[in-house]
Amino acid sequence: MNIVRTQQGSIDRREFVKQLIAACPDALIVSGLGSPSYDVFAAGDRAENFYLWGAMGGAAAMALGLAIAQPNKAVLVITGDGEQLMGMGSLASIGAQKPKNLTLVILDNGHYAETGMQMSHTSLGTDLVGVAKACNLDWAQTVTDINEVSQIAQHVNAKRGVGLANVLIQAHEYPKALPARDGVYLKNRFRATLGLESF
Repeated sequence: MNIVRTQQGSIDRREFVKQLIAACPDALIVSGLGSPSYDVFAAGDRAENFYLWGAMGGAAAMALGLAIAQPNKAVLVITGDGEQLMGMGSLASIGAQKPKNLTLVILDNGHYAETGMQMSHTSLGTDLVGVAKACNLDWAQTVTDINEVSQIAQHVNAKRGVGLANVLIQAHEYPKALPARDGVYLKNRFRATLGLESF
């Protein structure tokens, strides 16, 4: 028998992302494919954003490498429940490495929005906060109110512990706000903002 999540999300994901980015102006952001990248771009394009296209499951793992390479920078992952479910093993690696400057924000609507709104495993009993705690992250919490955005921003900006915020959002689609799809351009722009050479 399937266990269906009883607590449905009510947070407006686009507004949450906009407020979070505004409160973390110096953070390096890695956004997962699909809706999270659209939301990050809609909040305002910036060189510190790295949008992933077609790298399902890769956002947290990429951000882990970035956090290790840039220990003085706050690194923020903004991704969806479906994308993070595919990259579940990255949570174990993050818990083993424990970079203090890494925060994962999961926009969880309990559905695979990019493929037709089928229920994701978070609607069927998978608890991403429980998984994060089991993987030894410093903190993990479920976010049910948009006013909690300031608390998450404090974690990001403080760089004093690796953590995960699972944000229960509305299962609602917004008009697509599409960032550049040129991977070389995005990579070189991101490297330039870190003072690194392009290649």
